[in-house]
Formats: sequence, C-alpha cells, structure tokens
Amino acid sequence: MEVPKKNQILSSFSEEEELSILQSKHFLLELYRCDKEKINDESFLRCTLNRAAKLAKARVLNLISNKFEPQGVTAIALLAESHISIHTWPESNYSAVDIFTCGKNMLPELASQYLIEALKAEEHFLRVIDRNPPAEVLKQLRTVF
Repeated sequence: MEVPKKNQILSSFSEEEELSILQSKHFLLELYRCDKEKINDESFLRCTLNRAAKLAKARVLNLISNKFEPQGVTAIALLAESHISIHTWPESNYSAVDIFTCGKNMLPELASQYLIEALKAEEHFLRVIDRNPPAEVLKQLRTVF
C-alpha cells in the first residue's frame, strides 16, 4: 500500500474576502499504522468519538456503531453541529475519519489531533475543506430537541 507523504495537510481556500470567515470545516483524516486492537474495539471507538466531539466543543445527539466480522468497525457520532465518523480496517492498521463541523465555535483541529493520538496512528494524512454555505444558512439557528 502506498502512503502519502508523512503527516501531510492539504487545505482548500477561497480568495473571496467575504468567505474568509468560514464557519464550516470538513476534515478528511486518514490514519495509517494504527493500533490494531484499538481500531477493532467498538466500545473503545464509541468512547473515543464521544471524547473527540467534546474536545471539538460539539454536542453529541446520538452515537451509532457496528462491528463487522471478522474485523472492522464503523461508528458515527451525530452532532448538533454535524457529524464525526470512523471506518476501520484492522487488518491493514488503517482508519478513515470524517469530521464535519458547522459553527464558528467548533474546534475540529482538536478532535483530529485527539483521534491521531488515541488510535496511535504513526502516520496520518489530513485534508481540510472549507465549506461555504449560503449566507442564509449561516444565519439560521437550529433548536435541538
């Protein structure tokens, strides 16, 4: 398996000045050479996603997961501000993480760093996408029941 350059980060950006204050970020995080036992432990991953969400200053609405046979886990934290998901392949010591946050107070960088450390990834590749929703969307407030 070919791995991208070690700990490489790619960022998208907009040249429009009014979009420079972005409130939505989408992190695509690939984790290589993870701890095989940790990324195959459904309970551990649920707790890890929950903690990552709290570090990002997100509110967890629901957490669902599934353990596959003979190995692998998918877990999703549904957030008031969007979601965090993880898909694992223990046989390859690989995990794919998606962190999508909306809101200017979110800290997806902290969630990302925590996941890298918690899963003991020796290498990672992070893509950061700045989401640019219409101004009407950014002005709306949602109520969580």
